[in-house]
Parts: sequence; C-alpha cells; structure tokens
Amino acid sequence: MSSGRSRTLESVRQGILHGDWFPGQRLQPMDLAKRFETSTTVIREALSLLVGDGLVVARPNQGFFVPDLNLRELRDITELRCRTEELGAQLAAERGDLDWEAELTGAHHRLVRIPRRLAEDPARINPEWSLAHHAFHQTIIAGSGSQQIVQVAANLSYATVLYRCWAAPHTGAAGRDVEAEHRALLEAALAHDGPKLGALLRAHYEATLDVVLEAGLGLPPEKYSGLK
Repeated sequence: MSSGRSRTLESVRQGILHGDWFPGQRLQPMDLAKRFETSTTVIREALSLLVGDGLVVARPNQGFFVPDLNLRELRDITELRCRTEELGAQLAAERGDLDWEAELTGAHHRLVRIPRRLAEDPARINPEWSLAHHAFHQTIIAGSGSQQIVQVAANLSYATVLYRCWAAPHTGAAGRDVEAEHRALLEAALAHDGPKLGALLRAHYEATLDVVLEAGLGLPPEKYSGLK
C-alpha cells in the first residue's frame, strides 16, 4: 500500500475511533473523498480494510456503515477477550524472554508519556494514546509466541474500541486509575506470574465493561437509539 493510501486508511480509522461518525451512520465514499482530499477508490479500499478490523460494516447493496453498538454483544466480546488473553498471559509468562520484557517495558513507557485525554477536548480519548494502549496490550500477549492468539486478541480489542469511545465522556471512565492498572499489568508480566497477569487483565477489561454499561455510551438519543 502506498504512503498516501496508508495515511488515508489511518485518517479514516482515527475518525471512527474519535467518534466523528455515530454508530450505525452510513459512510459515504464521496463525502470522505472530499474530506480527506483523495479519490473514492482509495476511500473504498480503506473502508474495505477497516471491515476486517471490525471498525466498518459492509452491507450488500447498501454501502459502508459505522457498526451498531449492542451492549449484550459487548458482554460476550469482553468474556471472550478475557478468556483468550488469560491463555495468552499464561503462555507469555512461560515463554516470554528478555527481548519481550524490553519491548513490553518500552511499550509501557510510551503509554505513560502520552496524555490519555485530549487537552482541547477532555471528554475524548487521545487517539495517540489509544494507539499506544493497543500496542501495550498486544505486546503482553505477543510474549505467548502464538500468532493465532495475538490476532484473535487484536480483533477483539478493535471490537471494543467504539464502545470505549462513546463511554469516554462518562465520569466513571474519568475516575478510573487506568495508569495504576497498567503498572500492575507490567509488574505481573515482568514477574512472569501468569495467573496474576491473567486475573489483572480480566479485572481491567471487566472494569471497562462496567463503565460502558453505566455510561449508556453517551450517545444523544436524537442521533442514535439502537443501543440494547
């Protein structure tokens, strides 16, 4: 993929993660092409790739849409993610080497140096932090040495991103000490304590689920009423 196509893909991705379009909203390739100053062909290519990440839904004869949000589905995704990463954590604790420890420490260092909230819009998560956050969690599981587990974990992570985006303005989200949670994850990983690492990952994800369920996702009812 050319650098221009890559930039467009990342711009559309970040727009979705930042909540520029509401859940269920149709993504018009012509409008996006104007916004990002590119062709509709490049936009369609980007949207097709984002379908694979779970950030876009393609409906036959209708086009591309931001995924609808369903809180029952989020519960199922969270449980599947917990079980997948508990296994990944155990394997990472057993197989992780010095290179993994160094990469994980570096990923955590980068995460803590990036502000979690946007200075100009504190109700929203900083997209750069989101990327670092995803990288940190993926690095934990990468220690397992299983590309299958890593890929499943990544797909499940992407599936929860929109929920976190719309729950971000809620006071419960702002009140969590996420930084302390990440420090505890790092320490358990470096100690190669698989059971503790798996338990901390589950607690981390279930805390996010609780915030989302309490928040109701912060969606204006006049814009979107499809939550269940």
